[in-house]
Amino acid sequence: MNLDLENGWQVLPIGGDTGTAYMGIKQKEKVFLKRNPSPFIAALSLEEVTPKLIWSKRMHTGDTLTAQQWMNGRCLERSEMSSDQVISLIRRVHHSDLLKRMLQKVGGIHYEPSDFLTLYYRRTSADLLAHPLLHKCAKFLEAHLPECPKDDYEVSHGNLKRENFLLSDSGQLFLVDWESVMFADPAKDLSMLMCRYVPRADWKQWLESYFGKQLSKAMEFRIQWYALMNLLLDVEFNYRRGRFHEMNQDIIKIQQTFEIFEKFI
Repeated sequence: MNLDLENGWQVLPIGGDTGTAYMGIKQKEKVFLKRNPSPFIAALSLEEVTPKLIWSKRMHTGDTLTAQQWMNGRCLERSEMSSDQVISLIRRVHHSDLLKRMLQKVGGIHYEPSDFLTLYYRRTSADLLAHPLLHKCAKFLEAHLPECPKDDYEVSHGNLKRENFLLSDSGQLFLVDWESVMFADPAKDLSMLMCRYVPRADWKQWLESYFGKQLSKAMEFRIQWYALMNLLLDVEFNYRRGRFHEMNQDIIKIQQTFEIFEKFI
């Protein structure tokens, strides 16, 4: 892969959904290379949410290439995703004035609840849209849109899966892969992580650790709404990639979540 680097660099692709990440090696130097990353990466580096940004350059192809400090470490295990360290990092992202200013500067998009429904309808196959449970859930969400003032929207990562949490050998936790960053109700991020990794019985305690206080009824409603919305989007994602076992597991979660949400309403 020719990434327009000077001689002596060995470039190795790193697995991922986008195919734009590489390891760059030159003698004893090792860096993480990313082709056409979000310009938001500079602010993330300053806030130490991601590894340090070393340089950024424009290639002859017109693409942008960035190099970040290579961190030896590992992704989090499922059992670690409900930890205080994860809660602290997400809270720092959501409440960073620097990240909010920089995302505004680079044209960050605001996603309202109805936008996620539109995304679901646009991407989802006719077969899934006709599924009785999924159809009922989508219509239920459409009829019960949550309210959250745009002034309360926060910088949201948009894809909080465990593979995007990097724990360095020194114990520092980073959040990577910011291709889906947006302004949104923080309930979108929180419910995504909880649906995937936090046992339902622990949701209340987990959220009170995040907010530092008892959960309001309005926020609980928003969490329940986005939990169901995120599960619908996960079903569509897994269906599109042929991951039918994961899709069926999500459908089971949807049934359970929908029953709880109906009672809440």
